[in-house]
Amino acid sequence: MTDTATPVRVLLSTSAGNITLSLDAEKAPKTVANFVEYVKAGHYDGLVFHRVIKGFMIQGGGYDAEYNQKRTRAPIQNEAKNGLKNKRGTIAMARTGEPHSASSQFFINHGDNDFLDYPGQDGWGYAVFGAVTEGLDVVDQIANTPTGSARPFGRDVPVTQIIITSATLI
Repeated sequence: MTDTATPVRVLLSTSAGNITLSLDAEKAPKTVANFVEYVKAGHYDGLVFHRVIKGFMIQGGGYDAEYNQKRTRAPIQNEAKNGLKNKRGTIAMARTGEPHSASSQFFINHGDNDFLDYPGQDGWGYAVFGAVTEGLDVVDQIANTPTGSARPFGRDVPVTQIIITSATLI
């Protein structure tokens, strides 16, 4: 289990630069433990930011450079009731329409997205579990990258791929 007293720090090295995250294991213990397990397993290494919407968010953690979806572990319980808000520079779990479907995919909020906070539009919202402490300029650079269409996503896919070269605990 993750120590909840000390923030967990993760370095996302990307083709656009480095992003340092501070994860809140006290307020989102299951989500942080899940994310840390994916980091330790090397799951994020070589994956792309596959959905980028300026002013909204940048999303990654699920697809490789050929847009093949990477296998994941079972979904986790949604911890969106933890009091953390989807503000610019926070990291949250991506999910489907099912509230408890988050596995490996995450997004970094590029803007303040209050409508994603608990209870959201579906009674749950999206679980924030940390924030960018260094590299918000890299998040901005990724958010400002030109996007287009690519299978299987349709639109909002970076024309030039942004790759997570590694994710490491620091």
